Formats: sequence, structure tokens, C-alpha cells
Amino acid sequence: MMEINALLLEDDKTLVKEVKSFLNSRDIKCDVVFDGEVLFRQIRQSSYDVLLLDINVPLLNGLEVCKRLRREGITTPVIMLTAYGDIQDKKDAFNFGADDYLVKPFHFEELLLRINSILRRGNTDKVHADLLTVGDLEINQTDMVVKRANTTIELTKKEYQLLVFLTKAKGRVVSKQTIAEQIWDIHFETSLNTIEVYINFLRNKIDKGFSKKLIHTKPGFGYYLTADES
Repeated sequence: MMEINALLLEDDKTLVKEVKSFLNSRDIKCDVVFDGEVLFRQIRQSSYDVLLLDINVPLLNGLEVCKRLRREGITTPVIMLTAYGDIQDKKDAFNFGADDYLVKPFHFEELLLRINSILRRGNTDKVHADLLTVGDLEINQTDMVVKRANTTIELTKKEYQLLVFLTKAKGRVVSKQTIAEQIWDIHFETSLNTIEVYINFLRNKIDKGFSKKLIHTKPGFGYYLTADES
């Protein structure tokens, strides 16, 4: 049986201990973070099958985490675990991209049922979700193979991560600072020239020799990837 990996965003230490113990007893590995900013660092380091998000946590709350996940093209299933049970809270969560919503206090068995249900739904579309395409560019995320016009392109780890990040932005312009924070986990005190260098690396591998360019620059704003421009 394949191990299921869950990441729990929760600052109630008692609940954390109980949920983690229960999920571990059901063969679900559960990592824990206590605030939303740490969650984004964690998901860049490890892969998770499901995210369990409390709303009322420090720094970046669960709703903002969910909104940012979807904005960045991260499709990992999200279950909200929260004491907020009003219909407006639920509407906000689903509008921000949550897949399910469970109000505290809840039965742990129900949490397990909801996790299994979401993962079953996700497995149906897993093959398609793992294949990213832009024009004649294909990225197989399962095997980490990149092809353009059916020709395999060899990329370094950082080049691959940058290409996937731009692809998942779905044509949205991404700033250098956002790329630095998401791919390199660096901030303004670090030179952003590295981003320009890696964009040029990608252009030489992805666009060189093709009349239709995929990687574009919006001066003063950032970079985007699309097949809709010549």
C-alpha cells in the first residue's frame, strides 16, 4: 500500500497530538506546521497528498494559505479543519479553492473518510494532472521529463523547478521577487540577478531554434509563459 502523506496546519498542540496520533495509526504520515508561512517552506521541501488547514493560525491564516496555493497553481487537495461553522466562512473557503470543510469538534473517523474520498477523486485525474502542456511543450511531473516538439530537453533541478512554476502560473506574469521566494527561498537582501540568469538558461533550452517563443518578459513586472504570442 502506498503511504499517504498529510501536512497539518494547526497551532492547538493538544489537537495536533491527537490528530497526528490517529492518522499515524491509520498509515497516514502526518507532518505539522504551526503557521502559514512555515507551511509554504515545508511544501517546497516535501511532497504531500493532502493539506489539512486550520483557519485561525498565526501570520498567514488558513484561508489565505488556500488562496495563495491556488493562485500559484498548487493543486494539492485541501481540507479546512476549523471552529468557524458559519455558511459565509464555508463559502469563502470553497471560493478560495478548498476541497472540503470540517467543523471542530469532529470525529477523527470522519476526517479519515474525507481524506480517503478526496484521494480517490484525485487519483481519477492523476495522469492528466501530472502532465503540464503549453503549446508543444510537455512536462511530465511524475518522471520529471520535459519535451518540446517530442524532443527531450535536459534541465537542471532549478531550471526544471522554474519551468514548472512558470507553467503552473498559466500565463500570469510572475515577478522576480516571487520567483526568488518560491524557488530559491530568498528575499530582497539577495541579488535577483540569479533569476535573470536562469531565465536565460531556460530560453536557450526551451525556445532556441523555435519560431514560436514560450518564455516572455513584461518589462518592469516579470516573466510569463504562454504559446499565445509569437
